[in-house]
Amino acid sequence: MSAWLTRLFLIVCALVAAGVLAGLAVVLAQTQAEFQRVREIEAQTRTRLAEVEARLAEQEIVLERLRTDPAFVEMVIRRRLGYAKPDEFVFRFND
Repeated sequence: MSAWLTRLFLIVCALVAAGVLAGLAVVLAQTQAEFQRVREIEAQTRTRLAEVEARLAEQEIVLERLRTDPAFVEMVIRRRLGYAKPDEFVFRFND
């Protein structure tokens, strides 16, 4: 009877070990899928960061020109606010 109990115990241990390994395999697969999603989000975020940094650099150039270039300031005021010199006419067209 002792050999039979030993065999039964080994079978139960093998089944438990197989169950644990199957559970770990599932967790590993889920973790790998989540890691892949995080990598994709990171890549998208890095792309967006590069775009925002480029836009910021452009805006810093415009800001510096607004601080130092009177002709540029005049052009911006004329375009955005529709200002004109006393001897000029401004024509506005509806799109």
